[in-house]
Amino acid sequence: SLSKAFVAKAASSLLAQRQELPLRAAQRAASSVSLAAESVSLGQKRLGVAALRRPLPHSGAGLGVAAVAAGLRAARRRIAGSSSRRSSATVVAAATSSMEAPTEILRQDYTPPNYWIREAKLAVRIFPGRTEVSSRIQLERREGVSAGSSLSLDGESLKLQRVVLNGKELAEGAAGYMLEADKLTLSGEALLAGEAAGALELEISVEVVPEENTQLSGLYYSGSMYCTQMEAEGFRRFTYFLDRPDNMAKFTEVRIEADEVKCPVLLSNGNRIEAGKLDGGRHYSVWTDPFAKPSYLFALVAGDLDSIQDKFVTMSGRSVHLEIFAAREDKDQLWHSMRSLQKSMKWDEDRYGLEYDLDIYNIVAVKDFNMGAMENKSLNVFNTSLTLARPDTATDDDYERIESVIGHEYFHNWTGNRVTCRDWFQLTLKEGLTVYRDQEFSSDLGSRAKVRIENVRGLRAAQFPEDSSPMAHSIRPEKYAAIDNFYTATVYMKGAEVIRMYETLVGRDGFRKGMDLYFKRHDGSAVSCDDFRAAMADANGRDLTQFERWYLQAGTPVVTATDSWDAASGSYTLHLKQTVPDTPGQDGKLPMLIPVRVGLLDRETGAELLSDTVLELTEVEQTFTLKVSPAPAAKPVPSLLRDFSAPVRLEYAYSNEDLALLAGNDTDSFNRWEAMQRLGTKAVLDALASPNIEAYQPDAAFVEAMRLTVTDRVTDDLSLIAYALVLPTESTLGEVAKPPLDPTRLHAARNRLRDTLGAALRTEMRQRYDELVQPAGEPYVIDGPSSSRRRLKNVLLGYLSTTGDAESLGLCAEQFSTAGCLTDKSVAFGILCNMPDTPQAKAASEAFFADAKGDSNVIDKWFAAQARADVDDLLPRVRKLMEHPEFTMKNPNRLRSVTSVYLTTPQFHQPDGKGYEFATELIQKVDALNPQVSARLASSAFRTWRKYDEPRQKMILAQLEKLSKVGLSKDALEIVSKMRA
Repeated sequence: SLSKAFVAKAASSLLAQRQELPLRAAQRAASSVSLAAESVSLGQKRLGVAALRRPLPHSGAGLGVAAVAAGLRAARRRIAGSSSRRSSATVVAAATSSMEAPTEILRQDYTPPNYWIREAKLAVRIFPGRTEVSSRIQLERREGVSAGSSLSLDGESLKLQRVVLNGKELAEGAAGYMLEADKLTLSGEALLAGEAAGALELEISVEVVPEENTQLSGLYYSGSMYCTQMEAEGFRRFTYFLDRPDNMAKFTEVRIEADEVKCPVLLSNGNRIEAGKLDGGRHYSVWTDPFAKPSYLFALVAGDLDSIQDKFVTMSGRSVHLEIFAAREDKDQLWHSMRSLQKSMKWDEDRYGLEYDLDIYNIVAVKDFNMGAMENKSLNVFNTSLTLARPDTATDDDYERIESVIGHEYFHNWTGNRVTCRDWFQLTLKEGLTVYRDQEFSSDLGSRAKVRIENVRGLRAAQFPEDSSPMAHSIRPEKYAAIDNFYTATVYMKGAEVIRMYETLVGRDGFRKGMDLYFKRHDGSAVSCDDFRAAMADANGRDLTQFERWYLQAGTPVVTATDSWDAASGSYTLHLKQTVPDTPGQDGKLPMLIPVRVGLLDRETGAELLSDTVLELTEVEQTFTLKVSPAPAAKPVPSLLRDFSAPVRLEYAYSNEDLALLAGNDTDSFNRWEAMQRLGTKAVLDALASPNIEAYQPDAAFVEAMRLTVTDRVTDDLSLIAYALVLPTESTLGEVAKPPLDPTRLHAARNRLRDTLGAALRTEMRQRYDELVQPAGEPYVIDGPSSSRRRLKNVLLGYLSTTGDAESLGLCAEQFSTAGCLTDKSVAFGILCNMPDTPQAKAASEAFFADAKGDSNVIDKWFAAQARADVDDLLPRVRKLMEHPEFTMKNPNRLRSVTSVYLTTPQFHQPDGKGYEFATELIQKVDALNPQVSARLASSAFRTWRKYDEPRQKMILAQLEKLSKVGLSKDALEIVSKMRA
């Protein structure tokens, strides 16, 4: 039997959200989305690698330092100077748009500002329909800048009241300031006169209207509170400032004034130093943050909130006050977040020796939020979907996701806040590193194998398609028009894999030494990815020059492996060849430094002949010889790319027998799961190639492997069995299927395999399902074994329901009505939504909505389950959902629960093209309200269009042409322009 833990949970929730949220939300996914085929919600957790062995020497001369440096210089020239190239497709020509592409900012053009803002004091006075923001900032001319140089401050959608320099009010004009739509420029003449007086103190007063801010960037009003979202460029919508990450200022005083009844809670960064009452029923609060920070980390919240409180005692004995705020009716859903925060603080001390540095740590839950969460110094702002949890409002995946995202934001205190980015091109420096850290956090607290497989599953579903699309970019992009468009799977998820490769190369202890040196050198600074790489290299005495190519070159490398065996000498020879594909703007790629973990298994017994070994592939082609003693007669079966040691595609001619042996015997849990995924992929692609999909029958050996998985009573972690039964996602399958791709036919092929497995294994699946049903009255327990039990049960329910007959309906209806938690209830409801016109489905829909009792997160799940239903007439049903009184386009969570979910379904690609027309209509409407969200919708809808068959390409191209001419925001236009390029 398949008795070892070898699989992990599919990242379906990430797949459904991968473009809808900025990738802050793709790693911090805001809502639970289940795989329709399996009818089980599969969340997103994370994992890292164990300490790895040093690489073996290999044959070949290798690359010397000089050769690598020369190659890097050539790569930089190629990247900077190459023109965009279009990937091959049936439709290769796009008409020239009447609208110019948005202006792009280039990484190579980075220059620091003429002046730094070293200190800032703010006064924020909130009134209904009007908020006054006054700033007093201390300027310092940068060394090497000539006296009398001008200063440009960023600002958008602001009503300027006055500008005062050193106590003297300036007038608009050449001698004072110049005002443009996106900046305020102080003249060199005024600044020169100010410096002559010995100081540069600038006062600026503006007005904003947060109640009208539908972009949810800057200061805006949400429900019963005012709150801010400043990353990446929201502070410029709050007041004029150097709104760039390399300007780190101390916000020594932030005074907030508001109505005491409407806004009894007033919060900002740091520690509160004063509070009191004012005339007219108003009050104030004053905050100070002793740590310098860029403007994107500033936060302010004012509203009618309730909270829970606790504390954490640091490793040096300091007591930190912890408080989490939410709407009053949600207060009882905050305790899981509090416990997750305390676990995060303890883990960062234990693993990295990093202690929290202030006396207060606050979190606020907000319903209207573009992102998943935000790491503002000591005042995190979270989407409610990532903070609120109770057994009747959150699924098992929600509980896991909240824990990991709470950890992610807390870990930013050091990797992002104490050490931040020099410019936004370095975004992966903080996000890739912190995603890696939260993956390790989840791994240490749970199942390392399970989390690792989840992460890779998510990478393949979201990032691999991005890397092969017109949106392909390196983890450190070379240019952008709207930085909000680069909170992507590449920057976050591939960025985390790049960080993980450092640990693979230098080991866990070496990685910790590199981190220690990084903080020692750069605490309190804004730095670059090169600084991090230098710290890792210097701390471990390694030359990592070639490793920079992971930051420079886009695309997913392909590693092709061939091998031979000499039984007489016990020599196993492995030949590896790497190819880095051309991507838009980059061709002629140079070879990467790719760590490849390998092992060898005995073909006859399945025993391990060679344990984990790391080979370093540095050239286009290399040959490695591994010695085995005692040597078996038959060629060993290689276990390649163990633990997914590099974010690459591996090509090796595994036979089905090889894969079956790896699935049952490999000591590497990831590769056991990977073997089953390869078997499943082969089966689906065979069905796709079949002239009659409905008549396809899978290979008997694969069915038997699945039978052994269902009946496995040895594996302790039942979630691993559940994940083994989940077929590869259609997004992943679409990446390996040969173009041109018919997504409707691919869906039919996968469904056919699922249906035949469900029919062939019905007896075994029903028996196992019945064993896992929770006895009536047994309390709901939130822990690993209990959630694993539910997960396997719900995967089996999905297979048992494929027939849609009376027995299936009855089984789903019974689980729905008797469910003791939202996990089981949501899964049953999702399956019933695939049969929407049955009495059972209609009754479940009414009951689910009524039981939600107005809880927004549960209602989002009600919408999402229907928006992903596997029915042919899905689009009319989606349009009807959008007419529901509870639907609104102004709330990102609610909008995504219907529209973003629909855009990821196979039904979106119906041959009539109505789905594509709907997407165009939707993007235009949303763009007028929230450009960040509209850009994500555009990417989600059309990113992979060049892989499809000719009719679909033509229909999508027509929609892109239409979008290019309707006056979109720069956010959405950048996406559309790249799609068409």
